[in-house]
Amino acid sequence: MLTVEGLRSHYGRIEVLHGIDLHVGPGEIVAVVGANGAGKTTLLRCLSGVQPVTTGTITFRGEPLTQVAAYKRVGRGLAQSPEGRQIFTNLSVEENLRLGAFLFRDDKVVKDMQDTFQMFPVLKEKRNLSAGGLSGGQQQMLAIARALMGRPSCLLLDEPSMGLAPILVQQIFEVVKGLKASDVTVLLVEQNAFGALKIADRGYVLENGKVGMEGAADALIADPRIREAYLGV
Repeated sequence: MLTVEGLRSHYGRIEVLHGIDLHVGPGEIVAVVGANGAGKTTLLRCLSGVQPVTTGTITFRGEPLTQVAAYKRVGRGLAQSPEGRQIFTNLSVEENLRLGAFLFRDDKVVKDMQDTFQMFPVLKEKRNLSAGGLSGGQQQMLAIARALMGRPSCLLLDEPSMGLAPILVQQIFEVVKGLKASDVTVLLVEQNAFGALKIADRGYVLENGKVGMEGAADALIADPRIREAYLGV
């Protein structure tokens, strides 16, 4: 589904990604974990096209993606729910969702919205209310739902549990886990390493802009180095 080879990226003169290699297979949930400043968000920004790639290649569904404009990547099936949610707070919940479907003008948009309301019932209850009035957890649900309105085959999730109470974190992770049943592939970036790896098939550990470790999620959870550095045990 998604292959990254030798990916490097700079902010000004400072290189922040140093030759990242990773792959995501169809139907997988792949977690990318690591400390603050490890390069996780920069990686997703490169994949979605809003951060320039210095060298390396991105291949999506067998086609080169590195030089494709960000808005065209959505049309190819790659959508992102960004860090910090970045919803349109002055618009209603339903208007936010409709913006997620900006590429489509067909009758299926209504069904897509019904599907997101089934996944997130609270959004249906508040569909006509200002998105800025939602709680943090509800705003995160809206950010994910808005990305799903773009009908992605691969969803990039950046820190969906950030700033949420533990019970809401569990709800968000259950939703992410349930996306597999909808044939949506997920690349999940998370500081909550245990929560992310628990629902993932495979994982990558980013350390200072490089892949430090990779493997099956359960193997990473059991690894003493991961447990000490990221899981606090």
